[in-house]
Amino acid sequence: MEAARAKLMTFDLIVIGGGPAGCAASITAARAGARVLQFERGRFPRHKVCGEFVSAESLELLRQLVCHDHAQLVTHAPKIPRTRIFLENAELVGKVSPPAASVTRFDLDRVLWNSAIQSGVDAREGSPVQCVTGTAPFLVNTAEGPLEAKAVINATGRWSNLTSPQIRARTTGERWIGIKAHFREPRSSQSVDLYFFDGGYCGVQPVSVSQNGAGTMVNACAMVRAEAATSLQDVFSAHPALLERSRHWIAAMDPVTTSPLVFHEPELSHNSMLQIGDSATFVDPFIGDGISLALQSGALAAQCLAPFFKGECSLEQATSDYCAAYKRKLSRVFRNSSRLRRLLQWPSIVRKPALSILQRTPAITSMLVRMTR
Repeated sequence: MEAARAKLMTFDLIVIGGGPAGCAASITAARAGARVLQFERGRFPRHKVCGEFVSAESLELLRQLVCHDHAQLVTHAPKIPRTRIFLENAELVGKVSPPAASVTRFDLDRVLWNSAIQSGVDAREGSPVQCVTGTAPFLVNTAEGPLEAKAVINATGRWSNLTSPQIRARTTGERWIGIKAHFREPRSSQSVDLYFFDGGYCGVQPVSVSQNGAGTMVNACAMVRAEAATSLQDVFSAHPALLERSRHWIAAMDPVTTSPLVFHEPELSHNSMLQIGDSATFVDPFIGDGISLALQSGALAAQCLAPFFKGECSLEQATSDYCAAYKRKLSRVFRNSSRLRRLLQWPSIVRKPALSILQRTPAITSMLVRMTR
């Protein structure tokens, strides 16, 4: 057995998953000198259910991660300087300051994957991981055969064969699904617009789509209870203002869907693997921090593992450092999103007076937006 393991290819780090979180981790680790292997079960480019909103706080990190010849991904991205919230026949307007950016996952994932390759990562798409066993070294089983790694990062998203039993057990409650598509719109607002209705919400914002530069594109991305809607047309019909706006849209792609959407406290380590992005936890989509949390958690995990790869600390210490850094830098997003979710769930008789106050004082709406940053 020992002789067989001695023949295995060994890496400092194996990252499982090729989304923004996984690529942020692999790029950061490779540039710090680690030998990194990254697996992605799908292939690029691809559309993913996502609001495609990148907050200003993460734009600089994104600029650092993408290689120079892909810099236009950030520099040419539409800027989002304000948000509009449509709820209870009210429209709330708030500033997004500094402005956020809109980047499609179709472009973002492909650029980050190519940047990982250019940074020295051995990146393999169309390669699912079957299972992971052991601890420092880990044994990673793939269709290509077993491989060994000093550390493993799980970046497979909300739901995969690596999802812990504790998270799987949470799917017994109400079922939420995500639906997204791009549409051509005659005239678009430079804002992220959130339409709330009984059973869910839909976010709409302008996007940059590389396949066809003609016309303005918007991304419509909804999170709904399964019994409330099963298609985007159902979603549009659930809100009068959204229904009227969508009458002028022309579909630019087939809708994509995802489920289950499971909310839970961050699970930052499982079976000694570090967990990043949606593998760690799933934040309320209306907060707009999914991509930002993915990028930041991926970079944090790689930074905390760097001393371990140099023999300066144990894997346990590196994991502890990651958990502490994550909670210190990122946990505020979850606290504030939980508070905003409770506000939106207030009974209508209570919510309407609160919304009336917010309509008269845009500064408070802008403050609520800043709370999630």
